[in-house]
Amino acid sequence: MRIKLYLAVAALTLATISGLALYVRTSPVKAYAPVPVVYAQPSGPKADRCGTRPATDEEVAAVDRHAAEVRFSRTRAGLAPAVSTGVINVYLHIIHASDGTGGDVSSKMVNDQIRVLNNAYGPWGWSFNLAGQDASNNDAWYTATPGTRAEKDMKATLRKGSGDDLNVYTNNMGQNLLGWATFPSDYKKAPAMDGVVILFSSLPGGSATNYDEGDTATHEVGHWMGLYHTFQGGCARQDSQGDGVADTPAEKSPAFECPVGRDSCATLAGIDPVENFMDYTYDSCMFQFTAGQSDRMSSMFTAYRLNK
Repeated sequence: MRIKLYLAVAALTLATISGLALYVRTSPVKAYAPVPVVYAQPSGPKADRCGTRPATDEEVAAVDRHAAEVRFSRTRAGLAPAVSTGVINVYLHIIHASDGTGGDVSSKMVNDQIRVLNNAYGPWGWSFNLAGQDASNNDAWYTATPGTRAEKDMKATLRKGSGDDLNVYTNNMGQNLLGWATFPSDYKKAPAMDGVVILFSSLPGGSATNYDEGDTATHEVGHWMGLYHTFQGGCARQDSQGDGVADTPAEKSPAFECPVGRDSCATLAGIDPVENFMDYTYDSCMFQFTAGQSDRMSSMFTAYRLNK
């Protein structure tokens, strides 16, 4: 089912404070109560959090040039530079082991996950609608990791919809990962691979301690919408390199746990955006996107997913 989009000039008037708009979520399935801690990278499972590949500086530059060209073309045609609102259809694929065990996801967990996504992206104009759900029993798919034959087979078999539909796969991946995703710019060259894979126990109410409130999906969907990690590019200037977003302060490396006040690029303005959905902190610590990230999501979606 193709996405139903509509232009909304009103979205451009989202409340901003000194040019920076932040969304603080008030979710029935999540209460934000961060406790400042001394920064320490955990050595246990899921420390890596995300297996999404980092984009090269050259790739980022090429992607941004194309998005700028699309915005210019739309403006010349009398259209808004980018669509900033829309309803995204979600196709959920739940993977179990070949004997049907493991990977159990309840209907409540699924509904709560959709609610978490809507709470995070709704203030920026995007909502998610569960359009379909299926389950598969396959040992290789159940433990699939990024770039494997199992991932390719799983997605080639199960993926539904078009470039503006979101496919989410849940499994019991290895490599200490919570999930991974493809970027909008990947769609044209490999449409069958498009989508998001998340650890089944990271859904709200799951058993992934500290990562059981649904924000693995929020983080990976951020990549799917065109966002990079807040720490991409290290302490490079974020308005020209790094994550390509001017209002996310530079960050030297991923933050773990919830190190409020961490400042890994001390010579540059701003403390680390550890509460941003695109960092690596605990689910209880992350609760915001920025206005710049919202603009980037709209631009990337329009350039690479709209009507594709």
